[in-house]
Amino acid sequence: MLSKKQAKIFFLGGTVLFFLIFVAMSFHSLTVGIPQNTNADQLSDQVKQGKLLWDKNNCMGCHTIMGEGAYYAPELTRVYSRKGADYIRTVLNAPEGWGPRGRMMVKYEFSEEEVDAIIAFFEWMDNAHLNGFPPEPSLEK
Repeated sequence: MLSKKQAKIFFLGGTVLFFLIFVAMSFHSLTVGIPQNTNADQLSDQVKQGKLLWDKNNCMGCHTIMGEGAYYAPELTRVYSRKGADYIRTVLNAPEGWGPRGRMMVKYEFSEEEVDAIIAFFEWMDNAHLNGFPPEPSLEK
């Protein structure tokens, strides 16, 4: 059993130790982890415009990206590698809105420039290193 003084030293020592670990991990994330993993050097004005369109049209109200958002519509983090630019363009330009399997996507009146920006955003997202997210589905029974 620890005395009151020993317990206080143990608590304060542990607090300081884990605070220093937290500071070191935060510093590493901000200086090394985030810049290398997000491909910030590939963040063009077109990609930024695509992200702004994503936010402006509240796409996250139905879709998820990087695990964040709603679960009504498909997860779109790796949609560029799964479906390709032509599929994304077809979905965004569908004349009556996109509605496979009974769920209807809102019909947006995007210009070709805006569609290209959204596709560029998905391509940039596809190249971001997300430590294995989203996981590949297990095909084993």
